[in-house]
Amino acid sequence: MSPERFSGPPPLLVGVVPGQHPEVLQTAAELAQKLSVPLLCAYVDEASYLVEWDPARSAHRLSLHPDKNDDDIRSLTNDLKSAIGSAVRSASLEWTLRTLAGDPARALGRLAAEVNAPMIIVGTPERGFGHRITELLNGSVAAWLTHHQSRPVMVVPFRMAAHEDRPE
Repeated sequence: MSPERFSGPPPLLVGVVPGQHPEVLQTAAELAQKLSVPLLCAYVDEASYLVEWDPARSAHRLSLHPDKNDDDIRSLTNDLKSAIGSAVRSASLEWTLRTLAGDPARALGRLAAEVNAPMIIVGTPERGFGHRITELLNGSVAAWLTHHQSRPVMVVPFRMAAHEDRPE
């Protein structure tokens, strides 16, 4: 993993979440390697809100659940770093992880503008009724980005064998 600032060309930005299907990171890593650019992974903590935007620090946030410990965020961040490291190991490319706060789509958009990312990469939402309700209430990150960004947005689909694709 590299320091917060990249040397050379601007990084590809990929949104990451715990338990995300591995195709998102694998696709982003392969593309970054082919383009010879670093990879900037970003996790957005929706249970926090942005109180100050300072790109030099990873988070200026206040929790919507003040009793929630920062150790929870550190644990989640360590899990994400491990998943990212596994996904990009074969690509041997420069990467880092940023933790952001607030609305995921807007936070990714702000970060992409800050680092002048040539592209934002996100995954499709998970399948299932619960995820459909969440998307209905909160909106789709991919849909918001594709309608409000001036840069390309790649949406990586969840790949499942046809025989495993069951109606919900």
